[in-house]
Amino acid sequence: MNIKAYESDFLAFKDELLSFVFRLVSNRAQAEDLIHDTYIKAFDKLDTFRQESTFKTWVFAIAHNLAKNQLAKQKRWREDAQQTNARLHINSEKMFNDMRAVYDSKPDANFEIKEHITYCFNCMAKTLEIQQQMCLWLKNVYDFKVHEIMTITGLTEGKVKHALADGRKHLIRIFDDKCAFVSKNGTCHQCSSLKGILNPKQDAQTEANRIKMVKEGASAEKERLLDLRVELVQSINPLDTPSAHLHTYFLENSPKWVEMALSKEKP
Repeated sequence: MNIKAYESDFLAFKDELLSFVFRLVSNRAQAEDLIHDTYIKAFDKLDTFRQESTFKTWVFAIAHNLAKNQLAKQKRWREDAQQTNARLHINSEKMFNDMRAVYDSKPDANFEIKEHITYCFNCMAKTLEIQQQMCLWLKNVYDFKVHEIMTITGLTEGKVKHALADGRKHLIRIFDDKCAFVSKNGTCHQCSSLKGILNPKQDAQTEANRIKMVKEGASAEKERLLDLRVELVQSINPLDTPSAHLHTYFLENSPKWVEMALSKEKP
């Protein structure tokens, strides 16, 4: 494969690869650096590509290994991270104004509930074990087959299937407990509350009711609701949306904010 063919093949799925790595490491600059490193490493190792898998799967395996090293340095997120950070912003005028300034930094910014639902999915995925995160993103969002995930992650078939089942079970429980769109008793109202703050002229409930997951929220089976959420996540590139800059800001700073909150709560 010559350099032009390599560049063309790599560019064909670069956006997918970048969004995958970003969803893992939750930092745009780190994700872009990792994609750059992946591009160079894959080119340097081209002579080892035996076409036993697709070129895309082979490159994803290289990116996976680089991202896994970064992930190993991060703590799993607390399940209440979003609510904790919301309380901080409500109680701190500076933090609230900083958030508002980030949002307003793009004059064409537009907060959409469906984007926030996908951001929420990313936050909840961060509460999973690393293997569960990797397998869930690859299978449920990027449509890799189990045997391809085995190639990418180096896991056995049993471990991949176990990680997928446990990851889905964990997410179903969390969303059932927290998401106000799924359960009327849910504790997380960030989607509608932020919509009211950032786009006060738009009707949050009307927009929410257009989303299939919300429409079926009261009657659908829990597995079905997770699949609908995944379907929404698949349709959105987290780095290319009207409010991507705001959600990137949330993801990059959330661990720091949680630690801040916990330190304040200590006696």
